[in-house]
Amino acid sequence: VQLVESGGGSVQAGGSLTLSCVAAENIFSSCGMGWYRQAPGKEREVISGIATDGTATYADSVRGRFTISRDNAKKTLYLQMNSLETEDTGVYYCAAVCGSSGYWGQGTQVTVS
Repeated sequence: VQLVESGGGSVQAGGSLTLSCVAAENIFSSCGMGWYRQAPGKEREVISGIATDGTATYADSVRGRFTISRDNAKKTLYLQMNSLETEDTGVYYCAAVCGSSGYWGQGTQVTVS
């Protein structure tokens, strides 16, 4: 499954960004999806996930500020990020779990100053 992220950029603290992740294959609707973040000098961490039934989970660090959603018809995963903090800076990766296989996007940079 090919995943392509977009929507990253530079924003001031307190601002908002929306990330998108488009899947190339039609099996998107049967995949669990998630967003990961890798901050400078740190390991990649999961920040949010969404199951095929739409059930969403969030890391404590982003709960209440970020919202994950999916549009199966458009094969697209979203991450709405509000009240951004400097600690949110990093490369954001889209991930898919489809059956027993996992896939990553190439990542999109988010810089909060």
